[in-house]
Amino acid sequence: MKYALLIYSKPGSHEALPEDEYKEVFGEYAALVDDSRCIASGQLQPVETATTVRVQDGRTLTTDGPFADTKEVFGGYYVFEADNLDEAIELAGRIPAARLGGAVEVRPVVEH
Repeated sequence: MKYALLIYSKPGSHEALPEDEYKEVFGEYAALVDDSRCIASGQLQPVETATTVRVQDGRTLTTDGPFADTKEVFGGYYVFEADNLDEAIELAGRIPAARLGGAVEVRPVVEH
């Protein structure tokens, strides 16, 4: 089954790291991409670049910024092929944001 691992980072958490630790952390992200179970991944531009779209009364409305104001920011994702939820959770636990004040949401992907 495919699982999406949605990464929510604490703003500034990665940038606050000493340079050598910062490089190590991004090496951990790269290692996950190299895992043979990784199907896709992506890093998003900073939250300040977000545009939220709503349609109301037939009109398209846009707002600068993210949909919700939260303490963590959706910053990227991985899609992994995993045998079960436990395996997906183990992979999510390897994502540095999870230990740097953020969170990783694990969700099964609906395949059509």
